[in-house]
Amino acid sequence: MPVLGALAASALALAGPAAAQLVFAEDFEHGDTAAWSAVVPPRCDAIWPFDRGLAPSQEIHVAPPPVGSDSTGDGSPGSPYATLQHAAQFAVPGTAVRLHPGTYAGGTSLSQLQGTAAAPIWIGGLAGAARPSIQGSSQGLHLVRARYVVVEDLEIAGATANGLNADDGGLVGDPLASHHLVFRRLSIHDIGTGGNNDCLKLSGIRDFWVLDGAFARCGGNMSGSGIDCVGCHRGLVARNRFDEMSGNAVQAKGGSADVELRWNHLVSPGERGFNLGGSTGTAFFRPPLATTEPNAEARNLRAVGNLIEGGRAAIAFVGCVDCVAAHNTVIDPWRWPLRILQETTSGGGYLFEPARDGIVENNLFYFEDDVVAAHVNVGGGTDAPSFEFAHNLWYAWDAPGASVPSLPAPETGGVYGQDPGFLPGFRIPPASPAAGAGQGGPWLAGDRDGRCYAAPPAIGAHEAP
Repeated sequence: MPVLGALAASALALAGPAAAQLVFAEDFEHGDTAAWSAVVPPRCDAIWPFDRGLAPSQEIHVAPPPVGSDSTGDGSPGSPYATLQHAAQFAVPGTAVRLHPGTYAGGTSLSQLQGTAAAPIWIGGLAGAARPSIQGSSQGLHLVRARYVVVEDLEIAGATANGLNADDGGLVGDPLASHHLVFRRLSIHDIGTGGNNDCLKLSGIRDFWVLDGAFARCGGNMSGSGIDCVGCHRGLVARNRFDEMSGNAVQAKGGSADVELRWNHLVSPGERGFNLGGSTGTAFFRPPLATTEPNAEARNLRAVGNLIEGGRAAIAFVGCVDCVAAHNTVIDPWRWPLRILQETTSGGGYLFEPARDGIVENNLFYFEDDVVAAHVNVGGGTDAPSFEFAHNLWYAWDAPGASVPSLPAPETGGVYGQDPGFLPGFRIPPASPAAGAGQGGPWLAGDRDGRCYAAPPAIGAHEAP
């Protein structure tokens, strides 16, 4: 394969679910760059998890009984083990534990499963086969102090507490207790008994990726999350779908920092689609709370390029400092497009900063004026005037004349009362008032379809064609 063709194949392989059919440069006449560009436009959706380009050096196979047996199996494809718990004890760096299709009992707990940067440990299904399904128990799967581990291509359902739980084993002061974890193409659904139960619970994890997953119906009674991050740092949650949540789709709190929520699709995500910050018990912060300087529930969280349909509030800044909501398309929130709140306050020897210095930029808010109680719900104890609002489009579809928002700080470059003219999937046509109406920024290179944003960019999660 010519070098240009190989590079094109590599770029499209990174592109994700919206990638076009592979087309190679040798299919065109030499120098026909216009034809090449028309068929393969520039892509801006590459994601670089730590395991990119790595492959296992050995495999251990697992299958449900009677095919699999922990007593007589040897882990080969023809003689697999019966349980993940048994197989994992033989997993060394470079091992892939392959679960064959079928149903497995939940409740597996794996402690200190440790790969390396060059040789991770993989846990997941067989390529091209149906996802193995982990059913029931309190925790479907629990990883304690895992390092350089990839969990992919699994279904987890019916657990009463959490679907998949990964944590630092309570070592809240050790930032490297659990790090470099990838959760890819997971389907986690129908978790909990009606309370604060999560599809994917992450506590004290550093350097993590949650990619291309599907999360549905976790928690209940206005609590529980699709993904709950407590004291997590340097993470990316991208290209996932969240359906029918109770509390929120994603929450990052308890000292979480440098986490980006990108290109996700939220449908009926519950109380708060994205909860940037939250309320955390003092003993659970990672790193532990400081007594000599201010603390925060979260810092530098970024919700960028997401499509959010419904939910009581689309995005909430809750004790979040220097956090960003940019290039999101928000459709019909049930009560508020945005909230700025403070739930954790100073006391007990700890000083907490208020929610402050947020950026709300290039978002498209499409809402029903008769339903929305306030454009931004501001709670006490916040520094809402420090927020920056710029180049957002606000459209009340039932009363366009009532589209101008009431904001806690002046907005620059806002677009009010103009119908975005949605195409299917809430994309926009070239003639949309959102096209070219945004301002350039560092938040996002490409839209949800992998199309590079123009200069100036469109407002919302989709660039105009």
